[in-house]
Amino acid sequence: LIAPLMPIAMERKLTIMGILGLANNEKYKYPNYFQIQPSGPDPEANWATGFFEIAARQNPKPQTIALVGADAEYPRHAIAGARELVKKFGFKNVYDKSYPPSTVDYTPIARAIKAVNPDIVFVASYPPDSVGMVRAAAEVGLQPKIFGGGMVGLQFTTVMTSLGPMLNGIVNYDFWAPEKTMMFPGIQEFFTEYQKRAKEAGVDTLGYYLPPYAYSAIQILGLAIEGSKSLDQGKVADYIRSNEFSTIVGKVRFGANGEWARSRVLQVQYQGVKGTDVEQFRVPGNSAGVPHGVRAAPRRRGARPRSVWGRRTTCSPGICSPTRSSPASCSGVSTPPSASASRSPSASSTWSTSPIRRS
Repeated sequence: LIAPLMPIAMERKLTIMGILGLANNEKYKYPNYFQIQPSGPDPEANWATGFFEIAARQNPKPQTIALVGADAEYPRHAIAGARELVKKFGFKNVYDKSYPPSTVDYTPIARAIKAVNPDIVFVASYPPDSVGMVRAAAEVGLQPKIFGGGMVGLQFTTVMTSLGPMLNGIVNYDFWAPEKTMMFPGIQEFFTEYQKRAKEAGVDTLGYYLPPYAYSAIQILGLAIEGSKSLDQGKVADYIRSNEFSTIVGKVRFGANGEWARSRVLQVQYQGVKGTDVEQFRVPGNSAGVPHGVRAAPRRRGARPRSVWGRRTTCSPGICSPTRSSPASCSGVSTPPSASASRSPSASSTWSTSPIRRS
């Protein structure tokens, strides 16, 4: 909905605070546009950088990749960025196709990908097709070394609990995980209040994905109005462009294109998911390295990725604040989506660098 709004807002010189849209301003370069999603200054490429870095760190390094996504706004941008990264990391593209948004049967797509036997499968999808692709991959036995990347929907509580163990091994983007390094001032209080209301309203139980960023967007607008001492759209936009903001998702500064000045897209891996109990996605792992749902390891630019425990595992080009007292480097190998998570991490939380054998 952000993309079609852009021309109207530009004509009326409105300030836009976008809530989760990928590369919506790359075409327009509208100075009064801001995006709370932490994509970074090059949103298409930054989106999947962590995924490709994880893949490239496997030993031996994967050689071939399949790109697949819906023929729609977000997947087109995500796949475009992935194509850039395929060239950057030197992978060979053996499958690059889109499917209609009306698709309901993803089994033929999964079979076609399996037929070319890629080492990596990058999927850019909306929630219905994300679920469909995970189920289809499990059904046909699609077992690449790493699978996922850009699948919207796997962050939602209802999707996580419905897929359960089928999530094991998948590596996918996310924006927040229940780790110490992500506990910014105010975030715990926010979730306490949100989750109480969510239960009453019957909406997403955990609310880790969209709610804190939507709240932070309003925080920034409020701070900008207070700081500029004005409701004038132009003055508010000027203030947002010129200042850094402390929010419940951390410090936010916007770049020239209205995206975050530094990327903080997380890549997470699901491990040890058992059954469909929501509680396993609520807490980080313990110090003994026993998996609880997902692991995460964001990284600071120029530093090696670190491994941290959480409901997901994260590598991002924006930050690296390890939650463990003595974290190990993260090599980032995933198990196939059709297999159980056979590689439980050791007490040091190091990701295995061994390749996954296809059956």
